Amino acid sequence: FDPDALIRELAAHTLAAHVLHTAVSDRATYLAHPDFGRQLDEASCAALRARASQWGRRSLAVIVSDGLSAQAAHRHAVATIAPLFARLSAKGWTFYPVFLAPFGRVKLQDEIGELLGARHTLMLLGERPGLDSPDSLGAYFTHNPRAACRDADRNCVSNIRPEGLPPAAAAEKLAHLLDLSARLGTSGVALKDTQNSDGLPAATPASNGLE
Repeated sequence: FDPDALIRELAAHTLAAHVLHTAVSDRATYLAHPDFGRQLDEASCAALRARASQWGRRSLAVIVSDGLSAQAAHRHAVATIAPLFARLSAKGWTFYPVFLAPFGRVKLQDEIGELLGARHTLMLLGERPGLDSPDSLGAYFTHNPRAACRDADRNCVSNIRPEGLPPAAAAEKLAHLLDLSARLGTSGVALKDTQNSDGLPAATPASNGLE
């Protein structure tokens, strides 16, 4: 996982980025101690607290991590984020810098969102590689993120890759669902996308070993 490469790619879309670190220092620790990937290290916590008042409260904090597939993050994260931000900004959404956090798990978004006071968080990270999908990206979003959040409080759009749900289509689906979540003031099992008229898979309540 190369945050510097993603920073350059995001900059090409005039998007700012900020690197954070979890309590994990290496891949073996990430796999053996899942809880460490669900929390920031002390330095990153302090940095977010210091910057929160400067940034102010915004609509959405996006976090990108390698998860179980760095390929997925590098190939599809920016291709999803750029059109997503374009769609949501047209609806008046505001954004924090894109946070890049190696060795993160889904629940990391709760701590980040609570520290910032973000209305929504969205975590993009590599899913467990399958036999024919080593670069599948998952997207998990939460309304009113906080430490007490559980799987049932967030939604997932999975298999983001050209051979599955292409990034541009994923951005369209996420923009629709996030806007619906904002209007209803909820996410997770309480968020029902019953229309699904665009033919794209609806977001499901999150359930993933990366939680």
